[in-house]
Amino acid sequence: MLKKIDYKKLAYDIMIDVVAGVLIAIGVYNFAANSGFPLAGVSGLALIGYHLFHFPIGVTTMVLNIPIALGCYRTLGREFFVRSIRSVIITSVIVDVIAPLFPTYSGDLMLSAICTGIFSGLGYALIFTNNSSTGGMDFISMSIRAKNPHVSLGKITFIIDAFIVAIGGWIFRDVDATIYGFIISYLLSAIIDKLMYGIDSGKMTLIVTEQGQAVADTIAQYSDRGSTILRGTGSYSGSDKEVVMCACNNKQMYAVRKAVKKVDPKAFTVIMESNEVVGEGFKEE
Repeated sequence: MLKKIDYKKLAYDIMIDVVAGVLIAIGVYNFAANSGFPLAGVSGLALIGYHLFHFPIGVTTMVLNIPIALGCYRTLGREFFVRSIRSVIITSVIVDVIAPLFPTYSGDLMLSAICTGIFSGLGYALIFTNNSSTGGMDFISMSIRAKNPHVSLGKITFIIDAFIVAIGGWIFRDVDATIYGFIISYLLSAIIDKLMYGIDSGKMTLIVTEQGQAVADTIAQYSDRGSTILRGTGSYSGSDKEVVMCACNNKQMYAVRKAVKKVDPKAFTVIMESNEVVGEGFKEE
């Protein structure tokens, strides 16, 4: 049976694709294309074709996406594949039709690199958070993450992009442009991670102590955060321990550390980055 179309959801998805496409187009066409940066992924290959043969960037991107998309179809699934094809078409049309209507930046290269990374990163992050992609190397990145969900998408993107930028720099023998390419790749991956995970990021601490309840009460007093007390056993001494687990934001962690030091200066404290905290007191699903 045919699945009923949710037109409101479809309109929302198209709106996200359009906004993201405009951001990506500004970064790729209006900033990067005129600066000669070796971009990564299919966009980088399309830019090479644009500079060498004057091929349209959007059309070249779509043509290069076809074999990659077919190769990743099985891993990513039909629904993601269809959504990504829609995102690819919308983004490509905007790059070739809308972006040329605006002036291209030809000023400071560092500023151009920063703007390329920021605009493109925001666009890609919007598409990724909407469970879609712009095809090309994004298909590969999403396929890798599907098999390695513990690795952030930004890190995967940066590793792939840095490798391709290095190849482009070696081909064109332009060290300065390659450095700018690395800067763009880093900014792009950092913004993707920040937008996808960083908005609800914070800290998580594990405190190994013999005064678990007192530590938890003091944490609540100092930072207004609840805790969970786990039971543990010291591997060397064999003595019973309590492990106080507490999630909080970055600013509250200072108060948590202060509370722990006040109650049990000998407590063993581990503080970790938390990409996302969901639940009571934090973001609700």
